This record gives sequence, C-alpha cells and structure tokens, in this order.
Amino acid sequence: MLFADRVDAGRRLAEALRAYGGDTVVVGLPRGGVPVAFEVARVLDAPLDVIVVRKLGVPFQPELGMGAVGEGGARVINDDVVRMAQVSELELAEIEQRERAEVEQRARRFRGGQPPVPLGGRTVIVVDDGIATGSTARAACQVARAQGASRVVLAVPVGPEGVQERMRPDADAVVCLATPRFFRAIGQFYADFGQIGDADVLDILRKATERPGVGTGRPALADPPVHDEDVTVRAGDGVDLAGYLSVPERASGIVVFAHGSGSSRHSPRNRYVARALNTAGFATLLFDLLTVAEEADRANVFDIDLLAHRLLAVTKWLQTRPAISDLRVGCFGASTGAGAALWAAADPTADIAAIVSRGGRPDLAAPRLRLVRAPTLLIVGGCDDVVIKLNRRANDQLTCESRLEIVPGATHLFEEPGALEQVARLAADWFLAYLSPVPATAPGH
Repeated sequence: MLFADRVDAGRRLAEALRAYGGDTVVVGLPRGGVPVAFEVARVLDAPLDVIVVRKLGVPFQPELGMGAVGEGGARVINDDVVRMAQVSELELAEIEQRERAEVEQRARRFRGGQPPVPLGGRTVIVVDDGIATGSTARAACQVARAQGASRVVLAVPVGPEGVQERMRPDADAVVCLATPRFFRAIGQFYADFGQIGDADVLDILRKATERPGVGTGRPALADPPVHDEDVTVRAGDGVDLAGYLSVPERASGIVVFAHGSGSSRHSPRNRYVARALNTAGFATLLFDLLTVAEEADRANVFDIDLLAHRLLAVTKWLQTRPAISDLRVGCFGASTGAGAALWAAADPTADIAAIVSRGGRPDLAAPRLRLVRAPTLLIVGGCDDVVIKLNRRANDQLTCESRLEIVPGATHLFEEPGALEQVARLAADWFLAYLSPVPATAPGH
C-alpha cells in the first residue's frame, strides 16, 4: 500500500504542489477526488471547487470506461474501446445523454445554486484520487481550459506508467506521486479506499468555506444572482428544441446563442461566454438548433435557411416569457451559427438588435448580408487565415454598423490561454453598446 487513505494521499500530494501557490484554484473530481483536493487546497491556501465529470461505461460492462463527459459539454471518447466493445453510435449517444443529465444535476447539487469559482486567467489544479484510463481527468482538464484557466495542472497520487506523457495533451503539467509497474486499479494502492457519497462531498465543500486557509474564492460581493432554467422551445415548424436559459437580476438585454456544426447548447466555449455575459448583466439562451435525429443528416447542419428560421422562432418565443419579453435581443453566433444569425437578422420581421460572430461563416449568408440592419461584430482568431478572409469580405459587404476584430495568436476554436476571455470581453462591450435600454456609443467609435 502507498497511502493510508485519501486524506494521507492529499497531504502528500500537496507537498509536491507547493510551487503552484499564488493565484491558484484547486478543483476536485467528485466524488473520490474531493477529499484529496481539500488537503491540497488547505496547504496551498487556495480556493476549492469541483469539476463534475462522468464516465461513459460500456453497456454490458459499465465499469469499463469508453470515455467521459463533463460540465460545459466537455467530451472525451476512447475510440479503441468503443470499437473493441462494438458499441453502436445510438448506444453511445443514449449513454452520453443520460450521463450529461447526471453531470448537470450533480453540478447544481454540489454548488447549491452558487456559480463556479472563476477560473479565468488563473492556474487550475485538477485533483483526483488516481488515474486509471484517464478519460475523466482529460474531460476535467478540458472544462478548466474552456473556463479560461491560464494553466492547467493535473495532480493525482497514483497512476499507471506513462501517465504523464499520456495526459500532457490536455494538461500543461502532470504531477503524479507514484506510477507502479503492476497497476490494476486505483484502490489497490490505498489501505482505506472506502466509498465517498454526495453527502460527504457536500460536507467537505462546506468545511472548505469554514476552515482557515481554504475558501471558495468567490468575491464577498457576489456577482448578480442568475436564475438558470432548462427550457423547451417550440420552433415555427412544430419541432421542440432543448435550451438553457439564464437570467440575472435586472437584465439589460438577452443574447441568444447559435452554435456551429457539431456543437450544441453544451458547448464549453459558448457556456463560458454566456456566463461572462450574465456577469455583465445580460440574460442568455443557449439552445439546440437541431434535434438529435436531424443532426444525423449532415445536410441539415449547413441548411442556413432552416437554422435561421429556427433562430427567428426562438426570438419570437422569448416574447412570451414575461420576465424577459421587453428585453432587446442580440445573437452570438459561432461558425455556421453566425451565418444563421446574419441570415435571420436580414429578415424584415426580425427583432435582432445586435450580432456578435465568433469564428463565424458569414459567407454562408452572403446573398443577404446587405439586408442586415443589426450592428455586427466579427471576431476571428489571428491564426485562422481562411476564416479571416471570409470575414473581411463579409465586413466589406455589410451596410450596417460593423467591425472586424482579430484576436492575435488565436486559432479557430480560441483554445489558447486568454483568447476566449478576450472574445467574451469584446462581446460584452458590443452588447452593452447596442442592447442596453438606451444605446450607448459603439465601442471604438
């Protein structure tokens, strides 16, 4: 045995992590990683939070992981296991849907309705009680990165040989105290590896707010309370679309998100930007432009007319919600979703007051660009050469108020440290200018 229990493992791991003190947040993976993370946070005098991830188990052998999903839409799939276990796409989709629902439920339960500890621009130490396949740890690192962490450190007491090299694509640094040659399961290296329940996790998180040297890292004056709600939106063609509505107190406008191809309302990048807009005082609605069945036909993903009509139907649905019916509506579009937002805004009946495009495909709305009246901000990564050209051309065609912003060093998905944070700031400034009840002067003008 290497460790007496998770507390012992956490204290020994903390000693190896002392160099990471400073502007650091420690996040534990529920359930077993939380008691280990608590000890690390205590020694480093760092805030403690959780990142919720769920293993995707093979249908006939659920203890065998074929991947993992996490908060904000993070997803890791082990194609080799899926292929070896002969898991069909339908089976995988059903398991993923079930586990995603569990992720969201547990995240709400563990945080008690409070927002996550802000990770933007900080070093985030992701802690678990050990690594076996690594799928859940990888998903957790992706969540931390998507929420704006400037550096992600994965820290575990024990893992198989080669774990550092295997995990480095997802973490900037990997700290693993022991990599035994004969590794079968994490529990074999603990004298006491008893089960940790949800109540235990809640108790540890509560203690983190009470014990000296450990806290939640949330500001004493909290951000405006945000009401989060899963909603179902009836599109104009009778299709029910799943959505996620967030409304802060005294919202000054609402932003509807139109995601790109291969994405959904769970997109970690859009969720990050949405939460930043909530903090800036805007309500947000993330919704799925297509049903699961419709997404199976790739032609639908690029049917801009269909996507735009869905988007228009959603903006009209907002007018039926008493708390937000009077708010000015903006659209935040990514990739093909940006094309759909511009196409929709060109409709004479559209009530869209502003548009922000992130890595967008405005060329898909080329026939209607000159009809767009909503002030439009086009944001593109400086390394996204092809998309830069498409957006420059679109900016020249737009006759409304428009601007092209290029984020230096960023690629198409804005995965580089600080890139997505810059997108969020630009979007917030643009919407503050055009969605506020009394429009201000456009930023930069």
